Amino acid sequence: MPQFAPLKNDTFLRALLRQPTEYTPVWLMRQAGRYLPEYRATRQKAGSFMGLATNPDLATEVTLQPIDRYDLDAAILFSDILTVPDAMGLGLYFVEGEGPKFERPLKTEEDVKALQLPPAGSLDYVFNAVTQIRTELNGRVPLIGFSGSPWTLACYMVEGQGSREFHTIKKMMYARPDLMHHILDINARAVAEYLNAQIDAGAQAVMIFDSWGGALADGAYQQFSLQYMQQVVSLLKREKDGVKIPAIVFTKGGGHWAEEIAAIGADAMGLDWTANIGKIRELVGHKMALQGNIDPAILFANPQQISAEVRRVLDCYGPHNTGHVFNLGHGISQFTPPESVTVLVDTVHSHSRKLRGG
Repeated sequence: MPQFAPLKNDTFLRALLRQPTEYTPVWLMRQAGRYLPEYRATRQKAGSFMGLATNPDLATEVTLQPIDRYDLDAAILFSDILTVPDAMGLGLYFVEGEGPKFERPLKTEEDVKALQLPPAGSLDYVFNAVTQIRTELNGRVPLIGFSGSPWTLACYMVEGQGSREFHTIKKMMYARPDLMHHILDINARAVAEYLNAQIDAGAQAVMIFDSWGGALADGAYQQFSLQYMQQVVSLLKREKDGVKIPAIVFTKGGGHWAEEIAAIGADAMGLDWTANIGKIRELVGHKMALQGNIDPAILFANPQQISAEVRRVLDCYGPHNTGHVFNLGHGISQFTPPESVTVLVDTVHSHSRKLRGG
């Protein structure tokens, strides 16, 4: 078993467990990414996105870049949510300017019935990267592991690529719910195994990204997305070597289901920018921590406007010293000026200390 350095800054983990913190911790979805010139240089060296994601040395390098540049309170594994369906044999590839696609999407009943869990060893490159990143972080901040949700993975697996309308998967969901549930059950088991292996490799918190749950109708969301996230959460390792491993779930567009999401047993819920974090704290703050939820587009504004909007979100959550991890309401845009992130991170730390009377 790898031996890791003791953690110097556990503010993020304490916030997820609703323990008091001196300030509000912050990290950003897609914090290691194309908006950073150093990332673009490493990406060029790798030759392709998957070349980067499947090389533990390079994945470590880009994971640490935002930690070296900004005063962030957590690092997140550099990877992609589609590693799991790729390992199931669907043939992931990327088209420049079009995003991820699958060579062998699930088109027929035979395709669905043939679907199996990823074979042993097929995702070792991810787990090797987790261990290497955790080692090289040397206790500076905690490391987050992650996966796509069963539903979000299924969207790509059935559509064959990203979608705006989700016609293909919704047609299957309504016409053949039996096939849909079969895919989702396999995905839930695969995701739980994948996250548990990341925890074994060194991840100190895990997050489930349900990017497309908000595309579902009320009723369908509970049946086809939330139920399977609950299944994943129920299968997760919640501690390692006597230390708690918090679990975060994030449904983009899911704020109106906050009470139902809070009931599935995760430690924290991510919110997008359409949600009112203060109202949701009143609803579910006794059950779980909240993560979010500033609009990533604020990072295109001037420093004064960024700072004012950060303060507004913190004020909306309220002067509570527990249960809030500051984040964007979705991933950072590739066109974001890197210096805007400095303003955001520094304002989160300074204003949240002020709110706590510090």
